[in-house]
Amino acid sequence: MKASRIAATGVVAASAVLVLSGPAFAHVSVQPEGTAAKGGYATVNFKVPNERDKASTTKLEINFPADHPLASVMPQPVDGWNVKVTKSKLDKPLELHGEKINEAVTKVTWTADGKGIQPGFFQKFPLSIGALPEDADELVFKAIQTYSNDEVVRWIETQEKGEEEPETPAPVLALSAATDDHHGSAASDDDADAEEGDDAKAAASTTEAASADSSDTTARVLGVVGIVVGVAGVAFGVLAGRRRTNA
Repeated sequence: MKASRIAATGVVAASAVLVLSGPAFAHVSVQPEGTAAKGGYATVNFKVPNERDKASTTKLEINFPADHPLASVMPQPVDGWNVKVTKSKLDKPLELHGEKINEAVTKVTWTADGKGIQPGFFQKFPLSIGALPEDADELVFKAIQTYSNDEVVRWIETQEKGEEEPETPAPVLALSAATDDHHGSAASDDDADAEEGDDAKAAASTTEAASADSSDTTARVLGVVGIVVGVAGVAFGVLAGRRRTNA
């Protein structure tokens, strides 16, 4: 009996640990649509889950890294949310497309004009950003999530190498290797036209080959049919001759 009670208690305790530790897996994160290549531009989504049962998320603030400022940041409209882009003057100007940029986006804030993110739901907040730094492997954004009950959760802790994930980790955008096309296009228009030309030639060759095969097959079938008809004619003639003889 004691053993059974101890086992039952252990199961309950383990379940409680799982329930309590569950929300740690649901945190504000950032992911690119496709890839985020160094030196290029990317569209990224900040995914914000609601971790509370009796409150809605009504505000999200994303702070941009000061050590790698981004000159171009454009939000995509999100239904039910107002967005504000905050820029600050740079100590060291950036160069973008041959022009010097003296300010960069330091913060983007979304504020709900309705119910916000309800319990049990999440929301994505898209941004087009660039040019991404060429001398970094990742960008760390600090996010601040505000609930309708005035609770504030600061997702600002950085992940230390070799250690467990912190309780409130900051969103991290991993950067892939640089590409020749810094605007994220998989291939140039010329390459695409060349590929289309090659595909058309290949299709034409395939059609011609198929036509030749079809003609050859038809000729063979007709030849076989002719032979069969000829053999049948000879057989019919022989049979008719025998009938006349017998008669």
